Amino acid sequence: MTAPGWMTARPIAHRGLHDAARGVNENSPSAARAAIAGNFGIECDVQLTADGEAVVFHDFVLDRLTTASGRVDVHSTAALGTVEMRGSDERILTLPAFLDVIAGKVPLVLEIKSRFDGDMRLARRVADVVKASPFPIVLKSFDPRIVTALKTLTPNHARGIVAMNDYSYPDYETCSATEKHAMANLLHFGESQPDFVSWRVRDLPSAAPFLCRRGLGLPLMTWTVRNAEDRALAEVHADQMVFEGFVP
Repeated sequence: MTAPGWMTARPIAHRGLHDAARGVNENSPSAARAAIAGNFGIECDVQLTADGEAVVFHDFVLDRLTTASGRVDVHSTAALGTVEMRGSDERILTLPAFLDVIAGKVPLVLEIKSRFDGDMRLARRVADVVKASPFPIVLKSFDPRIVTALKTLTPNHARGIVAMNDYSYPDYETCSATEKHAMANLLHFGESQPDFVSWRVRDLPSAAPFLCRRGLGLPLMTWTVRNAEDRALAEVHADQMVFEGFVP
């Protein structure tokens, strides 16, 4: 499927237009409303709850962003709905509730988080939600297996692979060296067949995203642009940026 033109028309606010110093937390309703006010698209993350719902939250654990602690996926949707975000009285929203906040006023880039264990429950739930939504949405993931699965789960939504050059981080400790090499070089491309690529800005230029953009004509997004140096890289080597910490 061809990626929609809105993906490159305007900068995308990373986890919404958040500002913790003002009590506007990432992936929160207020961050979404701030992005809407600035006419920026929104990038958000989803995690799985214990009872199979998708909630809008980045981390696998609650500790950094909320007054609670522990893994997100051991809590029910109802329990997570009572957890306050740090510095505000806002709560974690389900994906359907988050879509209600945005109401299609700006487009959404939705990242499906993964533990790289083959679990497709979150991907299936997200697919069910977005298929029932009339709003402009594209999906992405670091996990090539999720991107591959989305071809069947929701064929009418564009899918993107999120990638970078180096995977020596705890989130990828379950991945083998071969898998990390394949992800860094998009060697899964024949199976995943992404409609767009989202690459770490400090890893640009790199061969794999360059070839996808120039050779195949795929849109190239880049993350996370936080300063003038990052923005200069994005302007030369990408079609659009996912930004935070400033207003373009």
